[in-house]
Amino acid sequence: MGLTLYSAWRATAPYRVRIGLHLKGLSYDYVPIDLIKGEQREPAYKAVNPQGLTPALDLGDGDILTQSVAILEWLEETHPEPAILPKDALARQRVRTMALIIACDIHPLNNTRIGRALNRLGVSKDDNLAWVHRWISDGFDTLEPMVVKYGRGFAFGETPTLADCCLIPQVYSANRYELDLTPWPAIRSANETALAHPAFQAAHPNKQPDAVLV
Repeated sequence: MGLTLYSAWRATAPYRVRIGLHLKGLSYDYVPIDLIKGEQREPAYKAVNPQGLTPALDLGDGDILTQSVAILEWLEETHPEPAILPKDALARQRVRTMALIIACDIHPLNNTRIGRALNRLGVSKDDNLAWVHRWISDGFDTLEPMVVKYGRGFAFGETPTLADCCLIPQVYSANRYELDLTPWPAIRSANETALAHPAFQAAHPNKQPDAVLV
């Protein structure tokens, strides 16, 4: 049996894994999980991922992987070419730092379940949007000089890395939330470079079978 990805079309965490799978040239079956309808909380999906989050990657042998960055690390270890981590240990650390700024410090504060929690607390739509903008901006302020220093077309170097797997979905999310990206020209440039790459194009939310385009 092959790989099966449980994904939600515009959620950034499964978007990261789709990029990684396409960069590695791996085919996979796609199972959509509708986060708006709450399918991630239903027993059928909880049996796949008890945390009730996307993505989950079923390896087809009884093993199921969760947590997007951990899945990307597994992909790198099991399918090392083309590499998404540099060979040099210090460079790998810097790429991981860039990825984890996004995965740990930006994304968790503006995902769907946090938005729902803020709504239940009576936070207004405008204040909710300001919350999202604040945390993306803080993270991008930290990332921008790193991309300036280490980017050579992509976020780090001349080829896609784990950093791009995380950055490009976060830029997509920032655009969804209508955040003005003018203050971060290096991030915008890295995003443009990545979006011209076939793997990033194939992984884009609009190309997914569950995409809802308006």
